[in-house]
Amino acid sequence: MEFSCKDFTVGKCQGQKLVDGETMPLVLQPPEADKADIDSLLSVLKTNKDWFEQLIIKNSAVLLRGFDVKNAQDFNDIVEAFGWDDIRYVGPAPRTHIYGRVWTANEGPLSEFIYYHHEMVLIKESPKTLLLYCEVPPPEGGETPFVPSFRVTERMLEEFPEAVEEMDAKGLQYSFTALSKNDTSSMRGRGWEDALGTSDRAEAERRAKALGMGLEWLPNGGVKTVLGPRALTRVFEGRKGRRMWFNTLVGMHGKELSSATMADGAEISEKVVKRCEEIIEEESIQFKWEKGDVLFFDNMALLHGRRPSLPPRRVLVATCK
Repeated sequence: MEFSCKDFTVGKCQGQKLVDGETMPLVLQPPEADKADIDSLLSVLKTNKDWFEQLIIKNSAVLLRGFDVKNAQDFNDIVEAFGWDDIRYVGPAPRTHIYGRVWTANEGPLSEFIYYHHEMVLIKESPKTLLLYCEVPPPEGGETPFVPSFRVTERMLEEFPEAVEEMDAKGLQYSFTALSKNDTSSMRGRGWEDALGTSDRAEAERRAKALGMGLEWLPNGGVKTVLGPRALTRVFEGRKGRRMWFNTLVGMHGKELSSATMADGAEISEKVVKRCEEIIEEESIQFKWEKGDVLFFDNMALLHGRRPSLPPRRVLVATCK
């Protein structure tokens, strides 16, 4: 699909890359200065809804820049303009509800790097689209780097074909330990009560089971979640048959609160994990946030993270089916 829409002009941003013929992120700007207001933007998004949805899948990342998106309410209006269903976030990141379908992104310390991941990759149903809005750009750092997932699979297959196929055939098993209450001093500090929306253990077990998680209760009131088997790679409809690196192997392998093994309990080579980490970083795409930016990610196609940042930084998020 060639780019063709009179309601946007194509711009550029620092850090853009051309990946297999696709510009990531594709930057869309107002065609004229008097078309930058939020009402004009909402109108063109609704008019071009189907075209825009296909553009997200084609380019994986689409950045709206130069529009007058002032606050969380404006951002929520953009989310609502597409009519996509909401999907409740389930995961370790501490977050706060702001307005409508808008939440804060991970509230963990800005000094920490949030490792690359597909949103809610471990849950049975992951968001199709992830939307991010920059309300306050950081003075330094704080980028949201992202990685075309298929490139990781391609390169891992080139270097470790047998290990990749074994992990894919067996599947992966993950574990993660969470406290009862939230701990915002940690980027993985969301408590199980908040994550599962209940303080009742029996109800928590029921909800966890529906999400494909097993729970093991700990003496300190915390819980160890066990998830698996989960796929290493996946192919999603409409994305050129690309084999996505749809896992969180590197992010959870051998960490203090988490683990990643093959589903049969076999350990995964440290050499394989380390090289995968290097490949992900080599394939990453960086861009600098500007105030008012709205970024659309195809969550099926992209890993994303967060660079350490100087304060202040405020990026809001919405997740959609």
